[in-house]
Amino acid sequence: MAEPIVVDARGHHCPVPTLKLRKAHEAAPAGAELVLLATDPMARIDAPHFAGQVGAAVLDVTDLDGGVIRIRIQKAP
Repeated sequence: MAEPIVVDARGHHCPVPTLKLRKAHEAAPAGAELVLLATDPMARIDAPHFAGQVGAAVLDVTDLDGGVIRIRIQKAP
C-alpha cells in the first residue's frame, strides 16, 4: 500500500486547512489515504464535511500532542 499523503496545515486558520486538503485530494490517485494535520479546531468540522461532499471516507480524527488534530480520509476508489 502507498504511503499516505500528508497535508500539513498546522498554524493555518479556516478555511486554509480544508483548501489544502482539497488541493491534495484532487491530485491524489483513487483510493489514496490523505492525512490532514491542523491546529485550527474548525478542521474537526470542515474536513469531514469536505470528505462527505467528495465521497471520501473519514478513517479517523485523532488529537495529538501540542493541539494538533490528525484527520485521516480515504479518496473513493
